[in-house]
Amino acid sequence: MNEPLSPELLARIDAYWRAANYLSVGQIYLRDNPLLKQKLRLAHVKPRLVGHWGTTPGLNFVYVHLNRVINELGLDMIYVTGPGHGGPGLVANTYLEGTYTEYYPEVSQDEAGLKKLFTQFSFPGGIPSHVAAEVPGSINEGGELGYSLMHAYGAAFDNPDLIVACVVGDGEAETGALATSWHSNKFLNPARDGAVLPILHLNGYKIASPTVLARIGHDELESLFRGYGYAPYFVEGEDPAELHQKMAATLDETLAAIRAIQTEARANGFSRRPAWPMIVLRTPKGWSGPEEVDGKKTEGTWRSHQVPLARIAEDPAHLQLLEDWLQSYRPQELFDATGKLVAELAALAPVGLRRMGANPHANGGVLLADLKLPDFRDYAIDVPVPGAVIGEATRVAGSFLRDVMRLNDAEKNFRIFGPDETESNRLSAVFEATDRAFTGEIIDTDIQLSPDGRVMEILSEHLCQGWLEGYLLTGRHGFFSCYEAFIHIVDSMVNQHAKWLKVSKEVPWRKPIASLTYLLTSHVWRQDHNGFSHQDPGFIDHVVNKKAGVIRVYLPPDANTLLSVVDHCLRSRDYINVIVAGKQPAPQYLDCDAAIAHCAAGLGVWRFASNDDGAPDAVIACAGDVPTMEALAATMLLRAHFPDLKTRFVNVVDLMALQSPSQHPHGVDDTKFDQMFVPDTPVIFAYHGYPALIHRLTYRRTSHRNLHVHGYREEGTTTTPFDMTVINELDRFHLAKAVVDRVPRLEEHREAFSRFVDDKLAEHFAYIREHGDDLPEILNWRWTDV
Repeated sequence: MNEPLSPELLARIDAYWRAANYLSVGQIYLRDNPLLKQKLRLAHVKPRLVGHWGTTPGLNFVYVHLNRVINELGLDMIYVTGPGHGGPGLVANTYLEGTYTEYYPEVSQDEAGLKKLFTQFSFPGGIPSHVAAEVPGSINEGGELGYSLMHAYGAAFDNPDLIVACVVGDGEAETGALATSWHSNKFLNPARDGAVLPILHLNGYKIASPTVLARIGHDELESLFRGYGYAPYFVEGEDPAELHQKMAATLDETLAAIRAIQTEARANGFSRRPAWPMIVLRTPKGWSGPEEVDGKKTEGTWRSHQVPLARIAEDPAHLQLLEDWLQSYRPQELFDATGKLVAELAALAPVGLRRMGANPHANGGVLLADLKLPDFRDYAIDVPVPGAVIGEATRVAGSFLRDVMRLNDAEKNFRIFGPDETESNRLSAVFEATDRAFTGEIIDTDIQLSPDGRVMEILSEHLCQGWLEGYLLTGRHGFFSCYEAFIHIVDSMVNQHAKWLKVSKEVPWRKPIASLTYLLTSHVWRQDHNGFSHQDPGFIDHVVNKKAGVIRVYLPPDANTLLSVVDHCLRSRDYINVIVAGKQPAPQYLDCDAAIAHCAAGLGVWRFASNDDGAPDAVIACAGDVPTMEALAATMLLRAHFPDLKTRFVNVVDLMALQSPSQHPHGVDDTKFDQMFVPDTPVIFAYHGYPALIHRLTYRRTSHRNLHVHGYREEGTTTTPFDMTVINELDRFHLAKAVVDRVPRLEEHREAFSRFVDDKLAEHFAYIREHGDDLPEILNWRWTDV
């Protein structure tokens, strides 16, 4: 076996690993006596033992070996860890390299700092048990089980000098998101991207069960990863000295392979997809921990997953076992009398920005540069009068995004992500500027496909989301387009990213990153052809549960408002922006200047559709493109039947403007809200999504008791576009009837108008069943000022 480590270097690397393990155990258990200068007593131990030990020694092992190659090769490297609760190890290593103290001076490099380091872990007022935004060098939330590898690839795209070492836990490897992530290698271009070195860490167990990949034989496992397109290298064993040499040799070999791949592609151009190296590391779970506890094997079993010694307060023998365990790392050899890591070990860590905890790619806001944006006004549709022009909102936005791509081509800091829907969502203009990225086989019949493409398409919403998160977190910009119904697939990922953003805003050294912006199109009201499975507007409900400081939701009613919103979102920082806009031909209402003013306000009265003279009999409100059209059509119906009826028309483009300003920073003040929604006046609200959300957002408003919301009622099928609104009572006839039913002075007309509505709906039902399309008066409807 090749042994690249000299005896002296081997001893130092092993000692550094022991130091990281010692600090990891100390974080889980201790709140005092950090250097064991006294006999360990129960008073030195935390009353609540929280944390995960089993995966941590493996993460520490990898970290110290990466430090060596960073120093020897001058690498620019970050460390992404998938095992959910490896937090003690990442905190320990960033502390040993000095980064942690630089960010948190109170956690000093001495005995008092060690006490603080130990006490704060999983302790009230301290830090979480998993890797989180507070941990230097991290871009991957420890709770995001299954997302590490996609984050790693997202970080590597357009980062030619960066190597992302990514440890994939074998429990994590069982998730669908991670299983799909292995295919990211088909999108990495060695001529212009960085590299990812996946390290599959097999320690055998999840919480209580064996992991699937750990029980697969060597040949089968090797075949699996060769089938994924990797060149797997195996590092397996239990003896630390032997594994140190194996790991060092393997890292030397894999990094040489990466250099060779990149050198060839950068000298001669991309020619074919390479077999990127990856490492399979097999170590015991809870390696170096107690071999047995209470007569039961612990090291190398599921029993070491969390806290191997959990009954210290009840069993004095456990306290002694803990002291023996801590002393096994020989802390007196690792730290000097003051509590500082001894100099010969500290010298193993890289310095400055080469430290993985200090690498600026892991604090992407430090590197973030503003996008170069064209003037979106140049793409606006000419709208001489409201409703006279037909346009496709997302097609117009696609032209704007095309030129965003062009303007930022030199910087290579903008990509579009989506699950095979860029063309379907009418953003096809972007292909005039770039292709879809793909490094696999490309055949003659393929179009808009190349290794240099900047549109990332794969039929996995998980992978698109994870790539984009990794791209944003390392200081770049992106845009995610998706069918509305299927963005739910990433609900839990959105949760985690929102939590990351919320926490990172509270961490002073974390710099703002570009916002994660979704364009949800092919939405519920125009999925009539695909049917019930494609009809779900509930993603909005999901995201508004997150902190108000993070979430923004926009429902632009036409192309010019969409342009204004997209421009705003691409300029924003530290938000999750959700834009919902249709792709089908639809009436256009606002010229560019009016659209800009409307979007800036968030909501407002459309005077061209109002005739109330300050005292409306009813307010007709709407949010969303199809609801806007139906609300305007309802307004026309009411004017035709009741010319003296005074109605006010309010359109909402920024959904969070409805919320009280005490709950969301975009909320309009109560005075302005009441001026628009006039207390004691019925408000009929046509909403894009589930009606209950509007009630949630407005429950503190004076006008809430008069609010009657029509929206999606979970009624859907394969039918016509207008029939989708009818079966959910969002159509013009139901909306108009709702107004008549609630305006007291129209009481004598209610029965007759109800018959009119019933007759029109009967006519509609009969017509679509005979002709398969909507009535001509529906298809050809245009706004006119009656």
